[in-house]
Amino acid sequence: MDTGRADGVVWRNRALTLFDRVSVPVAVCDVYGLVVLANPAMAAECGTTPGGLRGQDVLDLFRPEESGQVERIAEALRLRHRSRYQVSVRWRAPDGTERLGELTADPVSDSVDETPALLVMLRVHGASPPPGPEPVRVTPVEGRVLALLAAGATTAGAGRELGLSKDGVTYHLRRLSARWHAANRTELVARAYALGVLAPGVWPPEARTADSPG
Repeated sequence: MDTGRADGVVWRNRALTLFDRVSVPVAVCDVYGLVVLANPAMAAECGTTPGGLRGQDVLDLFRPEESGQVERIAEALRLRHRSRYQVSVRWRAPDGTERLGELTADPVSDSVDETPALLVMLRVHGASPPPGPEPVRVTPVEGRVLALLAAGATTAGAGRELGLSKDGVTYHLRRLSARWHAANRTELVARAYALGVLAPGVWPPEARTADSPG
């Protein structure tokens, strides 16, 4: 195995370890809504294991309150729109009670032309999120780059917004990827949310930076 491939395996394993430790229910789905990867918190809401969710349709697990929402999202994804999508859902908890919540899906990919994956987070209504660790701090520029990336911006688009060259944006992305052992942009955005750098449930995405109030 060459050095680059070995490093990629190490980064991916570290990212998966962090993914598993996130207390918020999170899954990565393909563009059709089939679960590719789920963390234990998401599996617990369905009374199964992360492996047991693989290949299942997320909208079979969590029933949409309004079918029209799903149709509009499907059409937007076909047109490669890169917005945050929210769907009100209900599901049966392992103890038999019916629960209500909201699925938030963020399309993420390494390039505009690539078919995106969906980073899906579940917010349970009436549930207090468990306390998490102090968010990791980033610089103001790094925070803005991450927020723009989470919103679907291209490298060139982020550069125009920030007054940076494409190389300047790429420099910040490479530094963040190396620091957090993220193999691609999908993992980078996932880690930013998991580390508390990007605030969950906020659109447009917002970052907490080194200059933000504690």
